[in-house]
Amino acid sequence: MDIETLRHGNFSTLGAAVEDWTGVIRHLTEMEKRARDDLRVKANKANWAGVNATVSRDFINRTAGEFSDAVKQATSIRNILRDVRSELVGYRDDLKRAIDRGWEKRLSVVGVKGGGFTVYVNVHPEPDGSNEAMTLLRDEIQEILTKATESDSTASRALKALANHAEYGFSGGPVYKDRDAAADAMKAADEVAKIVKDPERRTGADLAKLNDRLKEYGKDLLFSERFALASGPKETLQFWAEVTDRYAGVKGAQLHELQDLQKNLSLTLAAATYSDSAPMKEWKSDLIKEGSTNFRADPANPLKGPIGAIGFQVISSLMGQGKYDSEFLGDYGKKILKSDMAPSGAVGMHTNDVWTSPDQSADLVFGKGNGRDPLVGFMSALSHNAEASIGVFDEKSTLDHVLQSTKYTDRGESVGRALEAAVSGFEFGSASNEPSPHSATQVEIMRNVMNAVAQPDGGAELVDKAIGANFGHMASGYMPEISQALTGRGSDSIFLTNSADPQGLDKSDVERFLYAVAQDDGGRAAIRLGETIYTSSLLEAHISDPSLFRGEESIPVKAIAVNAGLVQGIVGHAAADLEISGSLEAQKKENEALKSQGDLYKAIASAGVGMGAVALAPQHLSGQMVGAAGGGFFGGIVGLAVDRMMGGREVDDALDESLYASGRGLAHAQESVVSQTQDAAKDAVTRHGSGIPEDSRSYWILEGVNAGWTRSDQVLEDIHARPSA
Repeated sequence: MDIETLRHGNFSTLGAAVEDWTGVIRHLTEMEKRARDDLRVKANKANWAGVNATVSRDFINRTAGEFSDAVKQATSIRNILRDVRSELVGYRDDLKRAIDRGWEKRLSVVGVKGGGFTVYVNVHPEPDGSNEAMTLLRDEIQEILTKATESDSTASRALKALANHAEYGFSGGPVYKDRDAAADAMKAADEVAKIVKDPERRTGADLAKLNDRLKEYGKDLLFSERFALASGPKETLQFWAEVTDRYAGVKGAQLHELQDLQKNLSLTLAAATYSDSAPMKEWKSDLIKEGSTNFRADPANPLKGPIGAIGFQVISSLMGQGKYDSEFLGDYGKKILKSDMAPSGAVGMHTNDVWTSPDQSADLVFGKGNGRDPLVGFMSALSHNAEASIGVFDEKSTLDHVLQSTKYTDRGESVGRALEAAVSGFEFGSASNEPSPHSATQVEIMRNVMNAVAQPDGGAELVDKAIGANFGHMASGYMPEISQALTGRGSDSIFLTNSADPQGLDKSDVERFLYAVAQDDGGRAAIRLGETIYTSSLLEAHISDPSLFRGEESIPVKAIAVNAGLVQGIVGHAAADLEISGSLEAQKKENEALKSQGDLYKAIASAGVGMGAVALAPQHLSGQMVGAAGGGFFGGIVGLAVDRMMGGREVDDALDESLYASGRGLAHAQESVVSQTQDAAKDAVTRHGSGIPEDSRSYWILEGVNAGWTRSDQVLEDIHARPSA
């Protein structure tokens, strides 16, 4: 900044801009609240159909999110403008005072062409000490101008970065409280990027410093973009290949530190991918192009072979944490899946050969796994981004390949989590205070998953590859669609949901899928919990609002009970067919699985768990139930039902015993369904009241559950070869 600009600067226009942005923030905050609390909530609860079910709801949800981002960006802009204006006004006043003090010493200051300035003595002869005074004044003014330039330039860079971060819409991320906060983030990024690019002088202390900065600033959009650009895509991958090679086999505190570094580097790069600035678009494209590059950790080491880690392996090893941008994951997925699906032969069979490297010592992950199968890291990234996961698994050939490949690889756990995210609409492990209706695309993905598992020639083998619990969670969240598939058309007024395609599942696939998944401890526990949650909330919905079903009041209660008996009967027979009743170890595993899944459901630790299982009565039918569900999934009678499953109950004045306890046989399991369903109805009556006589209600449920249970045995005889047949 030149001296005349600062000296005669009129910052009133900048002040007006600050006031204008303050007004913008106020209006945007009001609009964001309305979009969040009114439009989005109503959109999620509405009974959409047709195009509206897949387009309008998604558009409204995205728009509501844009308002939130707009508030953040507007606040950051206002804060930076306010701070830089305050600083520049202060520097202008400092400059004027310095010039006035110089005048008192017979010194004048004038600007010169090019933005510089000169200091001279304005009297003759020169007073004693004039040369020293000129030097001091010159240095003081130069320091003021340097600070003003820094303030102005860093504010300009930050504002441009905010504006360019999103090509369309607004930048999310944290709110910058002032210019210093934004400037510090960008400065820190430049500082630690040097560590990435300088392997010759890199020390353990440097890595600790890098980790500290990534931990502090990693989710900061200005820092993450600046860091990624300053480090460079290829250089970042080379850095990680070198670090994992150099510190291979470390243990103890050092291992934890490097695990933390890997986590924070992954989070930072994930945040960076959300920038749509021209340089970052190029960075993302260049990173993907490095997928086939050979990264040798130490080319100068004669003991190392000519082949190191492949680019896809290095990239994916840094995808275990954070939510990467959907478009980036889609582009990356096309490239990596093309390689993964390249081998000919049976679907998924030879995929493991693709990632076999002559350098079998490569270990790109500090902790579990070694990173040699890049689909593990990529699937982990998809599990943190439901939108991207839906985009990948929407292609049936891709879904079939990835599922079948789990038979021949160790990627089952990460694939299961990615699939959960796709069909639930929530990132794995997240929590939410409101359910998200299933789109037609999500239901189709779920249908394809069920079809794959239901195949008689090896489909059930998919459940054995660390995905059993995930399949159970998915079934749990799709209890409305499962119930309508098992019951048939015309059951929508009983089995409530606002799914875009409530009857989109195939009945025989559903039956075979439930049977196969129920032979896994975690899967069986998840299905039982999901059915219990849905049954409890359905009974509460119909008992609290009998107008939901226009007919005899016994019909919905009986139908719900029949469905409970059918689903739990399939699960019970699957467990019995495993012949586990005589094995104490098997009983222990099953009971531990039920407790583990119950704790998970109650904490809503996994968004795929139970979300769709809560009866989502359309808003125009039952505002009371929608309010109850939206206010907390596991409050009210649903929470009581889960507690009963986990904590036991009094039965005929005997000691407490857990419902569905393994080793007690089919008869006990059937009695448990009856008891649980009757208790759920009783809880609903206690909470909401009902004119249905208690004896009638209990008998309807008893009759319905037993009918459903009997039907489950017949169903399985028809569709599945069973050991007991």
